[in-house]
Amino acid sequence: MTSPTRPVATRSKLCPKIILEGTRLTRKTDLAFALNDHPRITGPRRYRYHSPLISAEWCTFSPYPWGAGLINFEPGDEARALETYATWARLFELQPHYSWIVDRFHLSTIAWQREHGRTYDFGWLEERLLPLGFHLVLCTRREDKFEAARAERLTVSGNPGQYDDLSVFIREQDLLRELAAASRLPLLELDMTEGDLESACNRIADWMAASGGLWCA
Repeated sequence: MTSPTRPVATRSKLCPKIILEGTRLTRKTDLAFALNDHPRITGPRRYRYHSPLISAEWCTFSPYPWGAGLINFEPGDEARALETYATWARLFELQPHYSWIVDRFHLSTIAWQREHGRTYDFGWLEERLLPLGFHLVLCTRREDKFEAARAERLTVSGNPGQYDDLSVFIREQDLLRELAAASRLPLLELDMTEGDLESACNRIADWMAASGGLWCA
């Protein structure tokens, strides 16, 4: 009795895995949504369907807005935070032939925790992400353009107080550059000052196509 015929794997199936890192006001979330709908990243969309876009920035440890979560957890939630990262890693491993767009992840956690006197090593996580084909994009903004970005954001923000001190973002951007440079994942630093999402998506697509990271292994 013959076994069912399986389709031959080709480079036609897009399943990119992209982690977007960067401080606030660098348009990470806008870029995440644009990537998730871009034909060069996830294929042409003839109709709407579920495509995963996840974030460590969700305030999932608190029953109120802008509370603690996977980035800014307190020491009492350390075990839960690390288990959550391990759970995400296992979920990626179980579903390797799918696209995953991640809006802030472990580097943001390392940066926030370091600023508050706590040190975490996520080398174990990157060892699991690397063979799955995860790529890291660090979104940045020119320091002299944060003021303009804040003015634009204040027209829509529900928590404007978080943008009072722009030096916090500039300091975090410097730290994220340091952490990204030390990462084991393929890295692209992307200047988002001009906010051109189409150009940013195409640059990411070009970069990942060159490495083979757009397609299933």
